[in-house]
Amino acid sequence: MSTHLPVAEPVEVRRAALRLIRADGRSFAAVLGLNSLAAAAGLVGPWLLGRIIDDVRAGDGVGVVDRLASVILVCSLAQLLLARWARYVGHRFGERTLARVREQFVERALSLPASVVERAGTGDLTARGTADVTVVGNTLRDAGPELLISCAQALFILGAVFVIAPLLGACGVLGLVGIWFALRWYLRRARTAYLAEGTATSDVAEILAATASGARTVEAFGLQRGRIAASRRTLETSRVRRMRTLFLRSVFFPAVEVSYVVPVVAVLLVGGALHARGAMSLGAVVAATLYLRQLAEPLDQILMQIEQLQSSGASFARVEGLAGAPRAVPSGSPTPVDDRIDVTDVRYSYDRGGEVLRGVDLTVRPGERLAVVGPSGAGKTTLSRLLAGIDAPRSGSVTVGGVPIADLDPEQLRRQVVLVTQEHHVFLGTVRDNLLIAEPAADDAALWAALAAVGADGWVRELPDGLDTELGTGGRRTDGSRAQQLALARVVLADPHTLILDEATALLDPTTARHTERALAAVLEGRTVIAIAHRLHTAHDADRVAVMEDGLLTELGTHDELVAAEGAYAALWRTWHGD
Repeated sequence: MSTHLPVAEPVEVRRAALRLIRADGRSFAAVLGLNSLAAAAGLVGPWLLGRIIDDVRAGDGVGVVDRLASVILVCSLAQLLLARWARYVGHRFGERTLARVREQFVERALSLPASVVERAGTGDLTARGTADVTVVGNTLRDAGPELLISCAQALFILGAVFVIAPLLGACGVLGLVGIWFALRWYLRRARTAYLAEGTATSDVAEILAATASGARTVEAFGLQRGRIAASRRTLETSRVRRMRTLFLRSVFFPAVEVSYVVPVVAVLLVGGALHARGAMSLGAVVAATLYLRQLAEPLDQILMQIEQLQSSGASFARVEGLAGAPRAVPSGSPTPVDDRIDVTDVRYSYDRGGEVLRGVDLTVRPGERLAVVGPSGAGKTTLSRLLAGIDAPRSGSVTVGGVPIADLDPEQLRRQVVLVTQEHHVFLGTVRDNLLIAEPAADDAALWAALAAVGADGWVRELPDGLDTELGTGGRRTDGSRAQQLALARVVLADPHTLILDEATALLDPTTARHTERALAAVLEGRTVIAIAHRLHTAHDADRVAVMEDGLLTELGTHDELVAAEGAYAALWRTWHGD
């Protein structure tokens, strides 16, 4: 079962938002200032229209009307220009802030321990880095500036109504009470509903990714119906949670639409009665009515953006939640005194499972080539993960040079121990880009040497642009064996003192695999190599062989010693040779 990554609390989201605003405070202040000026320019029209009505009723001529109409035209043009400028500045602010969010997300994701990502599932992290970051980006680019503009307009409009006639302003505010109740009802339910929808989206991404990556296994074991049923259950949960947020919107928006009319009706009734008694001019009533009619548009935008803010707020909480996930060990951990690896009485069990390792003791000497063999489920891969510092033992210790491997900071760990599995990745970019990830300072000679060490220099030289050939989508596609050779070449460039190979050559054909392993052994002469061996020729070439059975280390010695001992390894060796 996957365990989702944490979600930030509302107070943490607010703090994160304030940090983003402070990071570009001048632009944010400019957006507020320009929006305020645009809103102020927009107030002139209704007020002057009321003046025109009163002046005409008082008997003034066409000249007054033309003069005031010219002012209205100039103010409308000023409002248009200021609003466009405000949107431009707001969108630039949003794009810069989105870049910070994305960079911070990538930095946090890369600092997550591999074990945390595996337990959470790649679907959760992928959904946060794609759908959630996109929603946050749209809000920063579009909803944020629009909300600021609309808030400024609404405040200025209400203020103008109070200036014209405080009583009419009070009527307008009282008429908006219905919106307040509808908004409170919606906000109490929206965050929980949108978070649940985001979790369901992560689950859908996870099950689709797992099914796609394991398609061959699904077909081989005839698991299609089970996977389809599981996918349908996940999709149904997602549908139900999306329907919940749709229900909230379908209740909220009609209630708000009705509430827009109430202030206008109230002002017309009260203002009309006061005008009939001579207590208020017709121009004041018309101006106040026009202002409140104008208020519908910014209020509509505000409430629309509030609805989007609930969705983006939930997405931002999921993105910001990575800050609360367990982190890799920070820099400054002790430096190992040597390269010796000691495994002492190690026990380990996965969540909701029994013990996988049950008291393993092992010492790996510097420069030794050790093969770890045993039947499937014996604990070989688990041991390799502990040796690589991906997981920490439940009890006992795994140390390098006297320092617990799991306590090393990422940079130190990468220079000490590197685990290479059959899982690999080709990054978008050139062959050179894929190699420089391991050692950014490497020159072309070092890159070619690394490729030659794993037998990949031949096919790379045949590429149209050699090291500068684009790989991945839009470029040259690489099959599994070539991708794995690139991964091994990165290991050569990383130059660790201990290399753990867990089926690292599984995707290569036997001849290429043996050539690659021998080439690596030659390059890593003097370094420690721990191979989780499924092909026993690897064990034959090793200095020592460790035999794992049911979570225990049952045999340890050279190939010849273990064959002569007629134990578990000898039986495996005879089976491998078909005896």
